[in-house]
Amino acid sequence: MNTRKKGAEYEQKAQQYLKSQGVRIIESNYRNRQGEIDIIGRDGEYLVFFEVKYRRDNEKGNPEEAVTYSKQRKICQVADYYRMFNGIGDFTPVRYDVVAICGNELKWYRNAFEHIYR
Repeated sequence: MNTRKKGAEYEQKAQQYLKSQGVRIIESNYRNRQGEIDIIGRDGEYLVFFEVKYRRDNEKGNPEEAVTYSKQRKICQVADYYRMFNGIGDFTPVRYDVVAICGNELKWYRNAFEHIYR
């Protein structure tokens, strides 16, 4: 199975889990010139930008460790554009979460990182 197909499979698994936890999925695989966000959803009052990371095992580190500072910065840039394009103002609470899947174990890290300004 190629990497993109495997990624899509685990993003789907993450979406199903998030829905079961009450998250309303707005978009998946949102792309613009700055990059991509795996899942955008609503969790209560929060607009949440989710990054999904999968590892077969933790031999090369835990999946959440792959969300580096530069990846976080890129996610924030894409999120800023999404908010601007969709008219979502500064008073809407925003959160950046990570869904880490290692083998069959899924962990949801709420508020995994703060917004990074350019």
